[in-house]
Amino acid sequence: MGLMKDVTLTDSIEIRTTPETVFDFLVNLVDDEGYRAWHPEDHVALRWLKGKPWEEGSLVYAEEYIHGKLHKLKFVVTKIVPNSEIEYVPGSRFLRRYFPNNKFIIEPKEGTCVFTATGTYRIGWLARTFAKRRIERGLSSVRKHMKEEGENLKRLLEAKGSSHKKDMDTDTH
Repeated sequence: MGLMKDVTLTDSIEIRTTPETVFDFLVNLVDDEGYRAWHPEDHVALRWLKGKPWEEGSLVYAEEYIHGKLHKLKFVVTKIVPNSEIEYVPGSRFLRRYFPNNKFIIEPKEGTCVFTATGTYRIGWLARTFAKRRIERGLSSVRKHMKEEGENLKRLLEAKGSSHKKDMDTDTH
């Protein structure tokens, strides 16, 4: 048994929109208002501390509730592939040992797209052995948060697409 074990959480949802629309939504998360609109119950604040928003090397500060506790987080954007992928890691090199990879992946699928969020958590042997229930509760809370983000994204973008389609339909009449 190794000292550290990687656990990767993944949540995917199909959204009736284009990859460009999903990517555009994500890269336009540049302030508290947009961040809270994505997950009104849990997202609190979002600020860019270094670099331009959603540029490789940029540093972002976020506050959000997970398992009922406020978490104050810093992340570095490590990879941007337009309309396809955003990857980020904790701002602290120490924390990267335990949270080595997070990403959003957007894939086209027959007139829709699939949005996938992943997060990798590196859990030590001692925690897996002596804090198993606590670790599982924490991972369960993160799974729930990821699922809610995907569902909220779907609801926001499909409603936006629906209202845009209605506007176009009324313009032709």
